[in-house]
Amino acid sequence: MKKYLPFIFLLIIYLSSKAQNINDIAEIEQKAHAGIFKSLQSAVTNNYDLNYHRCEWEVDPAVKYIKGKITSYFKVIANGFQQIEFDLSDSLTVDSVQFHNSNLLFSQLSGDVLQITLPSVLPINTLDSISVYYQGVPTSVGFGSFTQSVHNGVPIIWTLSEPYGAKTWWPCKQSLNDKVDSMDVIITIPQAYRAASNGLLIGETLSGSKKTVHWKSRNPIAAYLVAIGVTNYARYSNFVPLTNHSLEVLNYVYPEDSALAVTQTPDIIDIIKLYDSLTITYPFANEKYGHAQFGWGGGMEHQTMSFVTNFGHALIAHECAHQWFGDHVTLGSWQDIWLNEGFATYFEGLTEERYFSSTWRSWKQLKIANITSAPDGSVFVDDTTSVSRIFDGRLSYNKGSYLLHMLRWKLGDSLFFQGLKNYLNDPDLAGKYSRTTDLKNHLENVSGQNLTNFFNQWFYGQGYPSYHITWGQIGNTVSLTIDQTTSHSSVPFFEMPVPIRFIGEINDTTIIFDNHSSGQNFTAAINFPVINIQIDPDLRLISANNTISGIIEVPSMDNQVAVYPNPSNNTLSLLFLNNANTAEQVEIRDVFGQLIYQSEKYLGIKEQITLDISSLTKGTYFLKINLKSGINFKKFVKE
Repeated sequence: MKKYLPFIFLLIIYLSSKAQNINDIAEIEQKAHAGIFKSLQSAVTNNYDLNYHRCEWEVDPAVKYIKGKITSYFKVIANGFQQIEFDLSDSLTVDSVQFHNSNLLFSQLSGDVLQITLPSVLPINTLDSISVYYQGVPTSVGFGSFTQSVHNGVPIIWTLSEPYGAKTWWPCKQSLNDKVDSMDVIITIPQAYRAASNGLLIGETLSGSKKTVHWKSRNPIAAYLVAIGVTNYARYSNFVPLTNHSLEVLNYVYPEDSALAVTQTPDIIDIIKLYDSLTITYPFANEKYGHAQFGWGGGMEHQTMSFVTNFGHALIAHECAHQWFGDHVTLGSWQDIWLNEGFATYFEGLTEERYFSSTWRSWKQLKIANITSAPDGSVFVDDTTSVSRIFDGRLSYNKGSYLLHMLRWKLGDSLFFQGLKNYLNDPDLAGKYSRTTDLKNHLENVSGQNLTNFFNQWFYGQGYPSYHITWGQIGNTVSLTIDQTTSHSSVPFFEMPVPIRFIGEINDTTIIFDNHSSGQNFTAAINFPVINIQIDPDLRLISANNTISGIIEVPSMDNQVAVYPNPSNNTLSLLFLNNANTAEQVEIRDVFGQLIYQSEKYLGIKEQITLDISSLTKGTYFLKINLKSGINFKKFVKE
């Protein structure tokens, strides 16, 4: 699921960039619902296993109301089974419950539990079914579990059940431990409308002023991923060529937006091809993938039919990734929401890396900036009663995505993506639920690495590191010390390989230092004079507030120029110590090697140059001074 920051400047960036490189997970709406979910978590018993739902609903998008019959097939898995319970909001009225063509006694208990008493005890391993007839006005909780609104003056009903909203509009088992193996969705609506849902569209049947739409799903599905959307949709398809067949992408679009949508949805072709190549074949290839437009400010990854507010690249890439991570393999606890949202955010980023390479770096920069905008916060969700904590954009989405980026860095591409394939293909997880330890085990098994410290520090721990590098060069040997401070006391040290780029006049090289402790000393052979260094040049790590200091000048050139005052405020003087020298060119570069200033106006000057540095921001800079006798490098600090 994905939401957007309601800031104008981010909206401008979002609309102007095809790749939509923004920190686009909003917390404002989430916080409005903080703490309201404690009573909405599943309370039903786990003494039965769901096999099948036949969901028959009647809705009119102009009226917030639902009438339904849910037939559920179940298998008894505990002795003494004589009561069955479903999650169902008490705002809905149960008309009757039928079992073997007979009406049963039932009670709607506090805590939104529908309790049904069977006429006798059912033996263990019995497969049976029960039908619940109900109707009423569903309450809308969370992100709008059942919402009636309008678009362009036309009524619409849409659902979004994540995390605890399924029971507000149908009787189900919304716990994260029992997917139904298959289901049919049969929706009766006014003839003027279309109904979008999960699985394959089997048919649409007209009867008077009504239309009955039949969708069939034969893949396991969690209750929160079941959805319907009903309005005057325009409908068209894109097709994705996969190895053995062509996958239909079925688009249900507002008519007023269809002209733009048909130019945007073809992006999904390359997105699915990329995900297919990196992981496993699209998990629901025997059904479809699809989009249905709805009125919420983001998107929701309903299985085989993502609901989206628009068809921008970043949004459809994010929701599509959930079909692998969230739908095929689903989080087994809301504590592990990053297994859904961290993956979808990172795979959205992988489309940037593959198709929009010019914006891949800015995508990473924005994620790091957001993650490090506060000193605390764990990816592990410690309060699953709060929707704002579950769907925290900084932690569950962005930091979760960067944990994957760092794991990819630690393992290497081949092992990392093989580990993901093994995770998705695991018969104990595929079509079922997983926890973080399941992902960890697969990555450890494929790589041979022990990742316990990594997960303790980055998943359970809070904060991020700041690296402080002191370095110098004598001859061809560079010496450096890596010190580290952390933003939160829960992690005294983050253990990671640290890449450092050494920058020379015409050469540069990056060396990886396996950093196990603060204050660790390293040496490296560099066969060119190093002007400066850059920490983590390709943004492999979460870090911020890094510093570089202690450069030792190249000895053979150290006696040619004196720089003063250093540190300096507005002016910097360069005094030539050898009267035979004359200046030819002066450059100033920042600590990342970026050229800040260059001039040849000092050509022929023999004694002293005064530079105006008042416009520079505070920090460390490097001078490159071309003299008649050779090149001289100096470091100075602007106060």
